[in-house]
Amino acid sequence: MAEIVTIARPYAEAAFRLAREQGSLATWSETLDKLASLAASPDVASLIIHPNVSADQLVELFRAAVDGQSGTEASNFIRMLADNDRLAALPQIALLFEEMKHGEEGVKEAQIVSAFPLNEEQVATLAHQLESRFQAKLEVVVTVDPSLIGGVRVVVGDKVLDASVRSKLDAMRTALNS
Repeated sequence: MAEIVTIARPYAEAAFRLAREQGSLATWSETLDKLASLAASPDVASLIIHPNVSADQLVELFRAAVDGQSGTEASNFIRMLADNDRLAALPQIALLFEEMKHGEEGVKEAQIVSAFPLNEEQVATLAHQLESRFQAKLEVVVTVDPSLIGGVRVVVGDKVLDASVRSKLDAMRTALNS
């Protein structure tokens, strides 16, 4: 797994520098997301490694996926990846690009795990409270885990806030056993 990150990082950094210089981080993010989705699909992944599919054919496929929305630089980026047999690294390139973009924008990802589904109002209120606590803009991802019994567990970077019933029961069990 570390190998693909090592391969993808220079390409992600190059795309990020170019996008920042152009002031088009959002456009590049959208383009890389489309390209990554295409590269991750099983049919296209098999084409990427197929010996009878040329780099030119792959370039045309990937350029068609972005429908000419991307500029010359993105088109050249696709060509460079194809010529260097790096199209399979596109999902990781897009992921690294997003991390750099979030760092540039001061955005952090917050993973909220709830025992029950949360409505939009609850998510917005919780996100606002968490943004105040972490003093950063947060991109919130919400999942449901009934094993928490009640409450939520929040992960922002390397910080964890666990306000779940499960964690309180585990703490009580530990206290009673010692």
